Amino acid sequence: MSIRTDVPPETIGVELTDEGVVVEYADGRETFYHGIPNRAEGAVRTMPGKQVHVLVTDESETAGVLVYVNDRITEAEILESTGVGRVVLEPGEKTTVFPGVRAANDARRIVVEADFDAVDGRVFVFEEDEMGERSFELVPEGRGE
Repeated sequence: MSIRTDVPPETIGVELTDEGVVVEYADGRETFYHGIPNRAEGAVRTMPGKQVHVLVTDESETAGVLVYVNDRITEAEILESTGVGRVVLEPGEKTTVFPGVRAANDARRIVVEADFDAVDGRVFVFEEDEMGERSFELVPEGRGE
């Protein structure tokens, strides 16, 4: 199977803490996104060439779906075993990663936007590489910092 295929996400565990966001994969392992995410109104445009992960929680904020955008490294079988989804976007392409949440590939930058009339939970965007990481929480217009 090609590692460039889309993989649908499964519901996984989420814990929001004062230090960051904990995600529990379907196989029981956990990952930790450090720091309290910065609030961003409506959309986030990531830096070019970064790994981008989109997390959408449910209303309880204890479960959600995690989707990797343009991950070309992780084997599909690994994603499937962890419950993480993947979308691969060509330049200029857009897609819905979760109802009410869209991602677009804009000149090697990923743009993630949310329609808060269609999303019941919270929307987080994590951007990382070997040099560091940044995290954002998308919020409705007028609720940013």
